[in-house]
Amino acid sequence: MKRTATAALAVVLLATAGCTSEGGGSGSSGASVPGVTDSEIVVGTHMPLTGPAAAGYSKIAPATKAYFDYVNANGGVHGRKISYKIKDDGYNPANTQTVVRELVLQDKVFAILNGLGTPTHTGVLDFLKTNRVPDLFVASGSRSWNQPDKYPGTFGFNPDYTVEGKILGTYVKENLAGKKTCFLGQDDDFGRDSLAGIEKILGPVAAKESYVTSNPNVGPQMGALKAAGCEVVVLATVPGFTALSIGTAAKIAFKPQFVVSNVGADPTTVGKTLGAAAPLMEGLVAANYLPLNNDDANPWIQLFKKVNAAHNGNAEFDNNVVYGMSVGYLFVQALQAAGKDLTRDKIIEAVQKNGFQGPGSVPLRFSAQDHSGYGGEQLTKIQGGKAVYFGTPYTTDDKDGPVAPYTGQPVAPPQSGVPAA
Repeated sequence: MKRTATAALAVVLLATAGCTSEGGGSGSSGASVPGVTDSEIVVGTHMPLTGPAAAGYSKIAPATKAYFDYVNANGGVHGRKISYKIKDDGYNPANTQTVVRELVLQDKVFAILNGLGTPTHTGVLDFLKTNRVPDLFVASGSRSWNQPDKYPGTFGFNPDYTVEGKILGTYVKENLAGKKTCFLGQDDDFGRDSLAGIEKILGPVAAKESYVTSNPNVGPQMGALKAAGCEVVVLATVPGFTALSIGTAAKIAFKPQFVVSNVGADPTTVGKTLGAAAPLMEGLVAANYLPLNNDDANPWIQLFKKVNAAHNGNAEFDNNVVYGMSVGYLFVQALQAAGKDLTRDKIIEAVQKNGFQGPGSVPLRFSAQDHSGYGGEQLTKIQGGKAVYFGTPYTTDDKDGPVAPYTGQPVAPPQSGVPAA
């Protein structure tokens, strides 16, 4: 009887050890870590290479891969090269679930990196948690990524949409006081979180409308906002719908001041969609937290342009490329900090420890208690067809904390362009 109990206990201990090594990697057990060999780290992502969000966003993952190729050409990370598997989900949540399952169960990736989209990524949170896959730097500002107790392996990258809404709302309050302010947003957490931030500062907006990405017609919404007498329209829109909104407003002789989420405000992307109507963007106010693609004096832009020319086919250099390479730089920092004995647990611990400095104009917030990404933004305005920064960066929270100026200065990249271990 005692021998049987001992054998049963041994089976339980072995099973428990197996579960631990699958989630956390090799550690002291010597078991293999998914996606990690002595020479390679395999990570994956889901991106809208096609579909309603492809404009601009389809350039992000290739730019991240280009930065990884640059790092690989300079020796990799702790002797390993990064392999980045990019799968198209068409910005369709059902497709996202399919491709993420493929990445995890078939491709055996170490982590999911920068999966894009609020409606798309929301549907894979539980699957990634169940399979104990690190879910790093989601390409969205939904507050859903900042739930460390519920989703301990998920971390954001973008400032969350409520933080952004508070900053945009503060601009309206201080510069457009007394003007009737209205809102058009995507019919998901992107739109709802953005509106929550705006209304924390301004109180209830005069009128609000929403859109779904499957219906490329915002005529009724813009007509309703015009009829409501809106003088300022805040847009929580992806680039294609920013262009649709601006173009549709012009067709009905509706000329509000547009104030636009960073998500849908890249001038190159929106201007390309507007075509001959691109001058309609002049004066548009938005925000950002990374170096602007047209700032050739910025050392990060100099680095990213060099990488773009050597490893990205010299693609048209817009803010989506800057974003993609900034994500790549942060992931390499996290890998360096996790150490040579790389496990899934160690990468999560490294991100929570934070201390990362990179191209952002405001700090990253990562800690054990906070899994959101950048903590603020700086306002931009389109002048002469280009976005330019004005004022100072601001930081705030997604609750009732103040919108405060941030006076810290961003660091320059290392001379090699690769973060040090």
